[in-house]
Amino acid sequence: MVVLDLARKFKKKYPFTIGWRLKSNSAIIENHLNPNETIKYVFVGQKNNRFYDVFSTGVIAITNKRILIGRKRVLFGYALDSIMPYMYNDLNIRAGLIWGKLTIDTIKEEIVFSNLDKNALDEIETNISEAMMTLKKKYPKEDKNEK
Repeated sequence: MVVLDLARKFKKKYPFTIGWRLKSNSAIIENHLNPNETIKYVFVGQKNNRFYDVFSTGVIAITNKRILIGRKRVLFGYALDSIMPYMYNDLNIRAGLIWGKLTIDTIKEEIVFSNLDKNALDEIETNISEAMMTLKKKYPKEDKNEK
């Protein structure tokens, strides 16, 4: 499992990041990869806006086509979020004393990841920004004067 290996590598490199159940969360992403879709970068975080809530771990994968967020529920089921490049608007990073927070602004919502090792924020930002800038070039802007 490529996603699991990259998630463990991230967790080992940034040990202050809070993340659990990497194997089950990674499996969700592996199961939902499309043909010809490859993993570019993986990180782990809590998909919530509260530093004290440590039970909503997600594995986030940046692929050559989109951003995937896989979360295995505690009892049964799972959740998968997919952010396509045309939905991506902006990225916001906040660093605290120990942890940092990442907010991805999309057309419909803001997706927040908390309890990230503050030393990982630069790497995460660089990977997301570079991937989205590259992918957004594939979606030409609509000319409003044509309508």
